[in-house]
Amino acid sequence: MTGVKSEGQGIGLVESFAVGDHAKVERALELLRSLGVTELRTEVSWADAVTPEGERWYGWLLPRLAQEVRVVPCFTGTPGALGVEPRRNAPPREAHAFGDFVESFLARHGRHVEWVELWNAPGTLASYDWRLDPEWEMFSAMVADGARRARAAGKKVVLGAELDALWLACVLDRVGADSFDAVAVQGYPNQDVAAFQGWEEWLAPIRMVLAGHRSKAAVWLTTGYSTWRFDEKQQLSAFLDATAAPVERLYWCSLRDTEVDVESAEAPADVPALHFGMVREDGSPKLLFRLWAEHGLAGLPEQWRGLESPYRRAHPERHVVVFGGAGFLGANVAHRYLEDGQRVLVYDNLSRPGVERNLRWLKARHGARVDVQVADLRDAPAVREAVRHAQAVFHFSARVAGTTRLTNPVHDFEVNARGTVNVLDAVRACETPPPLVFTSTHQVYGGLPGLSLAPDGRRYEPVDVEVRGQGLGEEQPLDFESPSGCSKGAADQYVLDYARTWRLPLAVFRMGCIYGPRQFGFEDQGWVAHFLRRTLRRQPITLYGDGRQVRDLLFVEDGVRAFQLAMVNMSRLGGQVFNIGGGPQRAVSLLEVLDLIGELTGQAPQVKFEDWRTGDPRYYVSDTRKFQAATGWAPRVEVREGVTRLHAWMRDMGAGTVQRALDRQEAREGIHG
Repeated sequence: MTGVKSEGQGIGLVESFAVGDHAKVERALELLRSLGVTELRTEVSWADAVTPEGERWYGWLLPRLAQEVRVVPCFTGTPGALGVEPRRNAPPREAHAFGDFVESFLARHGRHVEWVELWNAPGTLASYDWRLDPEWEMFSAMVADGARRARAAGKKVVLGAELDALWLACVLDRVGADSFDAVAVQGYPNQDVAAFQGWEEWLAPIRMVLAGHRSKAAVWLTTGYSTWRFDEKQQLSAFLDATAAPVERLYWCSLRDTEVDVESAEAPADVPALHFGMVREDGSPKLLFRLWAEHGLAGLPEQWRGLESPYRRAHPERHVVVFGGAGFLGANVAHRYLEDGQRVLVYDNLSRPGVERNLRWLKARHGARVDVQVADLRDAPAVREAVRHAQAVFHFSARVAGTTRLTNPVHDFEVNARGTVNVLDAVRACETPPPLVFTSTHQVYGGLPGLSLAPDGRRYEPVDVEVRGQGLGEEQPLDFESPSGCSKGAADQYVLDYARTWRLPLAVFRMGCIYGPRQFGFEDQGWVAHFLRRTLRRQPITLYGDGRQVRDLLFVEDGVRAFQLAMVNMSRLGGQVFNIGGGPQRAVSLLEVLDLIGELTGQAPQVKFEDWRTGDPRYYVSDTRKFQAATGWAPRVEVREGVTRLHAWMRDMGAGTVQRALDRQEAREGIHG
C-alpha cells in the first residue's frame, strides 16, 4: 500500500503502563477516545508477568483495554532478567521458557487479542559479528519458540525489536519465511538524522530481505518525534510524513511524555526520550494532539497547510514582530498594524485552542503581509531569527496565569521567565535594538491583603477615597504569589532591568482585564469571554469567593491603541512600567458582569460557588493616569458596549469545533464549571 489511509485505518498508538497504574490506563483511554483511535500497542514484561502482582495486573489490563481498543501485546524480556545467563554452543534450553510464557499468557488472556508482537533481539546489532555471540542463539531460539506457540494459539505474529535487515534475514533463515504475519520496523527521524533519508529508503532493506525470502509478511512502522527542542510543528509534520509511509500499519509513539523526577533525571543525552508524547507530562495537549482531536485525522493535512506560511528569513523589509501573535491580544495588535500596511511576523507555538482560527483569519484578511513562525519562546535560535529584522516587538507570549494550575512550576519558569530572557537577549543583539512592549499582569501585586474594603451591594469598594476614585498605581508594592505569578513577575523585572542596564527601548504594561473579539476564554484567562461562552452553551460557571470581587475591564480596541501609542512614544517611555486597564469608570464586579450577560443572552447564567483562591484580590482597578499623562490615551469603549460586541462575535462563531475544543481543554485541565 502507499500509506495508511486518511480516515485512520492502520493507525495506532504506543503506550506502556507500569504495573498497578490504573489511573494512567484510564487517562490513556480517554485520550484515545478524543482522537478516535482504536489501535494500541503496549508492552507485556516477562519479568513482571510471572510475579503474583504482575499476573493480577495483566489479568485486569488486557480485558480493560480490549473493551475500547484492539490491543497488540508486545512481549519483552530475556532469561537474563529472570536470573538465567545465555550459554554457548546449542541454543540454551532456558530460552524455551519464553515460549512457555507466551503460551501460558495467551491461554489466560488470548481471547482479548488478535496479534502478538515478539520484541526479542540481541542488544547490539550490526556493530560486530554478533552471530558468534551466545546471545544470538538465545534470542533466535526465543523468537522461534514464541512464534510457534503464538501461532498454535491461533494468533497472528509480529517480529519487532530494533529490527534491521541483517537480524531479519538471520531470523527468517532460522524460523522460516512464513513464521511471521508482519514485521515491525522502527525509525525516529529527529533521533536518526544522519541516517534518515525518507521512509522509502529507510524501509527498502527490510523489503529486500522479505522479497529474497519470499515472505508475505506485512510491514508495520513504529515512529515518533521528540519535542525536547519545543518544535511541536515538526512533530505534526513528522506524523503526516509517517502516515504516507509505504506500510500497512503505523504505530505512533506515544501518547504522553515520560514522567520524570527532575532531581533524579538521567544525563542530558537522555532528555529527548522523555518528550515523545503528544500530551505533556502535566496533561496539556501539544499541537499534534490538539489539532487531531479538534479536526480529525482527515483534517490534519488542511490544518498543516494553514500553518505553512513560513517566515521569509531573507526578506529585507523590516517588520513588526508579535510574540503570541495568534492569541487574542496578539491577533488584534497584528491586525491593526497590517491594516496600516505594515508587514507583521506572527510568532506563536499555537498551544491554545482556537488560536489557529485567529491565524487563518489574519492570513485571509492580509495575505502575503503576514509571515508566520510556529515556534516556542524557549527556542532561543528561533527567537533571535524572528527579531533580526524587527522594527517593533510585542511580547504577549506566556504560560497563562494559573491560580488553579500549580502542577509544573518548571514549565512556568521556562516559558515565562527564561522565554522572556530569550526575547530580551535577541533584542539586545540587534544592531539597532527595536522597541519592545511586554504585557505583564496586575497579579504581580498579589492578593492586596492590606487594601481595606467594604461590601457595597453586589461589589466591594475600597475604604480609601483616592483608591476608589483613581485605582491602584504603579507604586503598589510587588507581591508575587504562585509559581505562575513568580515567573511572570520575574519576567516583568527582567524587562525593566534590561532597559536600565543596557539602555534598551523597553516598556512594561501591567494589564488589568482586557477582553473582546477573537478571545477564547478560560477561567484563568479571559474570564469575560469564558462567562459568555459558558452561558451561551448553557454550562455552569464557577465563582471562587462570593462574586463581588471587582476588576476594571478594557476593551481590546482601546488596548491596541495603547500599544501603538507606547511604540510611538518609546523614546520617552522606555524603562518604565504602566498600569493599563479600564480604570474606575469601567470597574465591575463578577456578579455585575453576569447580570449583563443574562440581559444580553436572555438566559440567566448557571452559577456555583467555591472557596476563595490564594492570591485572588477582592479588588483590583488600574490607575492609568501615568500612561494617560505621557501619551494622551484614554479608554473609549464602555463596558456594556464592549460586552455586547464580544457577545455578537461569539454568537456568530457558533458552537462549532473551536467551542467543543475549548470544552475538551477545560475538561482535560480539570477546570471546574
